[in-house]
Amino acid sequence: MKSTLSDFGLKYERIPLLVDSTSAISVTKSPVLHSRTKHIDVRHEELKNFDRNHVWDSVEPPPNCRPIGTKWVFKNKQGEDGVVVRNKARLVAQGFCQKEGIDYEETFAPIARLEAIRTLLAFAASKGFKLQQMDVKSAFLNRFIEEEVYVRQRSGFKSARFPNRVYKLRKALYGLKQSPRAWYAWLKSFLLKSGFVIGSLDKTLFLLSRGSDTLIVQIYVDDIIFGGSSHALVSSFAKQMSRKFEMSRMGELQFFLGLQIKQDPEGTFVHQAKYTRDILKKFDMGDSKPMTTPMSTNTALDADEDGEVVD
Repeated sequence: MKSTLSDFGLKYERIPLLVDSTSAISVTKSPVLHSRTKHIDVRHEELKNFDRNHVWDSVEPPPNCRPIGTKWVFKNKQGEDGVVVRNKARLVAQGFCQKEGIDYEETFAPIARLEAIRTLLAFAASKGFKLQQMDVKSAFLNRFIEEEVYVRQRSGFKSARFPNRVYKLRKALYGLKQSPRAWYAWLKSFLLKSGFVIGSLDKTLFLLSRGSDTLIVQIYVDDIIFGGSSHALVSSFAKQMSRKFEMSRMGELQFFLGLQIKQDPEGTFVHQAKYTRDILKKFDMGDSKPMTTPMSTNTALDADEDGEVVD
């Protein structure tokens, strides 16, 4: 029996969300309050995503059922200027309760290294095309799981009609140990069927050739960086992804994994000015005086008479 929010009379509590926080906020029982911020409840959107993607079915607990718990995690996605561009709420499974061989089998999924991202930036600059960025909304909810996994109803969101039921998962919920692997396998299969070739060394890099034109796609879990020598090919790929998944397109790549990126005809420039400002703010050093060299200016240095001359 499939579950929908309306079927079971779910009523939502409003819970305030910190909109200027840079880290994830875990919510268990008490609301998160902050007097200086605007309170936004984004749990409704997440639960609607569950309905649209048919994530779970409401069932009576079978014999020897070991349902695992869930919790809400809130996070704010920021742009390169530190302004919050998107509020996110995720209902995640408490995967630490899972038992290997019962709740899951394999868990490994490749992830792009920062060196690979920098290499891709250099390659795109050398070829004269700009990289774009988009992400898949509720990415893990797109993939079915093979194991039989049950989760408890979340406190505050229990069904009024069936309070003792549990949810049998159909899709890979965030927090499950097998979720990253299931999502990667699903996305890889889709790209390969679309004509892409996977990298021989980097399994998160995909290449598509159409005559003399080339399209490169780099995936980082649910974030996707892409670009190519043909605007038509790039646009076609973006539309193809939007037809298959619910996408959030961010346009030209400007901020990724803490790196601020500026793509100009003269070249691609990467810096971490925002990260530096955040560190200074964290340690209350925003008003500190800058130094031209990272060492004490009063240290007396003596020449090493026996040392080698260096440039």
